[in-house]
Amino acid sequence: MRDALNVLAVLAATAAGLWAWRRWHPASFWLMIGFPLAAMSVRASWRRVALGCGLTKKRQRWWFTTVPGAIASTGLVKVRRRFQRVAVDTKPFMWLPLPTRHGWRITLHALEGQTPGDYADAAERLAHSWGVHAIRASSPRPGRVVLMATIRDPLVKVDQLPVSDELLKVTVGRLETGLPWTIDFRTVPHWLNAGATQSGKSNLANALIVGLAPQPVALVGFDLKGGVEFTPYSPRLSAMATSRAESVALLEDLVALMIDRMGLCRQAGARNLWQLPPGIRPVPVVVLVDELAELYLMADKSEKDEIAKTSTALLRVAQLGRAFGIYLFCCGQRIGSDLGPGVTALRAQCSGRICHRVNDPETATMTLGDLDPAAQVSARAIAAETPGVAIVAGQDGQWYRARSFHVSEQAAERAARTHAHLAPSWDEITTHLPQPVTA
Repeated sequence: MRDALNVLAVLAATAAGLWAWRRWHPASFWLMIGFPLAAMSVRASWRRVALGCGLTKKRQRWWFTTVPGAIASTGLVKVRRRFQRVAVDTKPFMWLPLPTRHGWRITLHALEGQTPGDYADAAERLAHSWGVHAIRASSPRPGRVVLMATIRDPLVKVDQLPVSDELLKVTVGRLETGLPWTIDFRTVPHWLNAGATQSGKSNLANALIVGLAPQPVALVGFDLKGGVEFTPYSPRLSAMATSRAESVALLEDLVALMIDRMGLCRQAGARNLWQLPPGIRPVPVVVLVDELAELYLMADKSEKDEIAKTSTALLRVAQLGRAFGIYLFCCGQRIGSDLGPGVTALRAQCSGRICHRVNDPETATMTLGDLDPAAQVSARAIAAETPGVAIVAGQDGQWYRARSFHVSEQAAERAARTHAHLAPSWDEITTHLPQPVTA
């Protein structure tokens, strides 16, 4: 009896120690305990999992078989051994699993006739078979498929917004892989950010303002809600438009600024703004557009010319602005092709795509339509209880689930006031623009 109590005490102490280890240092627990067990389970179950998920192929193999013969009077079974060709289920070759921060990844050799899409289609079945949160399939080169497993959802809780050290680059959240989610305007110049009310769209704009406020850049706002969104941040904005009429004038200024910078680069023999010497390099301009659809909605025919001017000017900025230091971040609750060809043309110029929870499938299609169809399905599956979660087109050509850091309006207003002295005046930015000729 005493020995049994001692064994139980040891087991209880071991269990408590393992629980404390996992609770207070999950990274080392995963590498030392969790991952080896998961790797052995994955390797041991791969044949039956591949068969159940439809990832095997029938192949003819020579097999050494035993075929029952006649039954003797003694009741013994005589068998006849021989080689024969049989059809067997062949599984894809699997390399050893490698640990990641939130799970593991493994490389497979695809069988003949298979594509990465076959593994992407089976991702949900694979996740249920191995009891993990999610499986993502990618292909680094032909014939190879990488399965990235996430043990639990890393987007349940995200860290605080870090300080941005690089110009025009802001870390706004975390990807489902555990890596930082960054918006780098130097790499991806124009972004399209869609999302319904309370989906985290405005929170992402707040994170951008907080990250860009201490940087030597000019911020320009288009707030088609009458200014209620961006007015608190006006100390850090160089210019702001709150109506479509004001938007037309401000967009004309941006086009004229772009043309002026074209001439400056041409005179200096530079292909873009960043090849200019630092002494004469103009300040970069980041344009934040809220409620993009309001620029294209037409109540009657009298607004047709105004909408055409707005659409043309915004598209010109998107097409030519990158080389001359003008970048776009366009937000909208609903972005559909019914708004006109101008929206479709603008979408084609915005290589950065962010889709939060949306109310209609067309917005998800418009935002993510040229990506994997699974991205659209994931966007429509975002729950209302998870604000800030979005589907993001990464700089590597892949798409990821991501979640932005929570940045309150008070924090964004505080950043705008603190760094108000860094906001160049619009007159200073446009000082080289040609002045209108007066009669």
